[in-house]
Amino acid sequence: MMMLLSCIRRGFARRVGFLRTLSSQPEMKDFMDYLDSLKNYEKSGVPRGAGTDSDEGFDLARMRRLMDRFGNPQRNFKVVHIAGTKGKGSTAAFISNILRTEGYSVGCYTSPHILTIRERIILGRSGHPVPAKLLNDLFCRIKPDLDQAMKAENGCITHFEVFTTMAFLLFSDENVDIAVIEAGLGGARDATNIISSSGLVASVITTVGEEHLAALGGSLETIAMAKAGIIKKGRPLVLGGPFVPHIERIMRDKAMVMDSPVVSACDAGNRCTVKSFSLLNGRPCQICDIAIQVGKDLKKMSCELLDVKLLMLGDHQLQNAATATCVTLCLRNLGWSISNESIRSGLEHTHLLGRSQFLTSEEAGVLGLSGATVLLDGAHTKESAKALMNTLRMAFPKARLVFVVAMASDKDHVGFAREILSGVHVEIVLLTEVSIAGGVTRTTPVSLLRDSWIKASDELCMGIVHDGMTKYSELLNEHPAGSESNLGDGESRKTILATESSLKGCLKTANKILTKRGDEKGVIVFTGSLHIAASVLASPDG
Repeated sequence: MMMLLSCIRRGFARRVGFLRTLSSQPEMKDFMDYLDSLKNYEKSGVPRGAGTDSDEGFDLARMRRLMDRFGNPQRNFKVVHIAGTKGKGSTAAFISNILRTEGYSVGCYTSPHILTIRERIILGRSGHPVPAKLLNDLFCRIKPDLDQAMKAENGCITHFEVFTTMAFLLFSDENVDIAVIEAGLGGARDATNIISSSGLVASVITTVGEEHLAALGGSLETIAMAKAGIIKKGRPLVLGGPFVPHIERIMRDKAMVMDSPVVSACDAGNRCTVKSFSLLNGRPCQICDIAIQVGKDLKKMSCELLDVKLLMLGDHQLQNAATATCVTLCLRNLGWSISNESIRSGLEHTHLLGRSQFLTSEEAGVLGLSGATVLLDGAHTKESAKALMNTLRMAFPKARLVFVVAMASDKDHVGFAREILSGVHVEIVLLTEVSIAGGVTRTTPVSLLRDSWIKASDELCMGIVHDGMTKYSELLNEHPAGSESNLGDGESRKTILATESSLKGCLKTANKILTKRGDEKGVIVFTGSLHIAASVLASPDG
């Protein structure tokens, strides 16, 4: 077993390049213990109304006082600030890679992470996570001031506020040319929203959906208003989208009040299309055309890129790439030197753990899934589930699909299941549990997930077999590999729903399915949360 784990670690370390080990860094123990002692809404869930710009909202004044204590490091670099329900991390990665390709020193701050908290802070020209020693040295340096601040704030400073402070200090210390910063929740009251208009280059709103509905006021309109809180006086607003008209109107009205010019990736003059799918160094990619014309009278605001090879799959990732292109064109118009070649290269070299991530055949083999295409995708909303199914429909129209799903307790489980089941035929869904943000309090029990999937199937008036692997085994015996039926008719076309208490059990079951079905091509999708992707990458034993 130890030899197996060693092989897994070596394979995945090569895959991501910058990770030397998947084990924790002992030099960060005191720092991590300190963070773990703080209030962490990723583990506990966000309170109702916390992200709204109201009396119930997060105390942004506390973050301002914290920044004052440390000399306001956020004033020492330029910022692209990104909010949105989905697509923030991918858009941030696209923008950062474009700027690094051009030669700029870039800071990038995102959340959550997959394998190590260091992934949240990308520093300099390398594109690698912040080194453990640099992060720990900073913590040791500022700990006395943090202790004083904590005392002054009656112990109310949160995990996210401390780590955001450290990111801003590192960007200032390292003298980055620009920082790409993702809002944690909403925008208006998020701890990152202390950026002044003088420091902001552009604000970006990628999408508006119903995730964190209660925390952001209870409606799409209040969510849009919360996200519009990052718009600053006179600074460009880039809209990703597409948005329903009245939601886009809310953001455009706020931009008008703030005298902020608006650039939209969905403008009629833009042309972004997926032309085909191919393989690039053994990994699936989509061949796309991206043509952006965001201002007829501004020569610097146009870009045409043909046959761009995106490793990030799906129409939604093409939309994120188009949004990132609009941002870089805004920067170009402000005097930043960014060539079309850098935009192309930056887009093509962007990939993220747990987002449209395909494992190599070697990595899949180590997991016991030889012969399968294994996809890790952190989709966890009904919108992202729909995007995932659209991607699978385009890239693998005839493949047998096996889903392994684990979700946090505060998600729309029925809506997520409905989008998966109404996409293309899914042969089997394995429901399981993984720890969410390092804890179990937000993990949805498999029994509740199972109820949600049954409800979704009832709403769709579609067949689903609840008997799990027992029934599936009977069908396999009735229609062995190579038979004419091929599990394609009658009851065999129903989706099989099964539960497994651990990821290890899911891997064994998935392997059993592949073995029974012989040489038929299968795609195994791990989804429902970024945390299930982390569990697969870090510990296949579950």
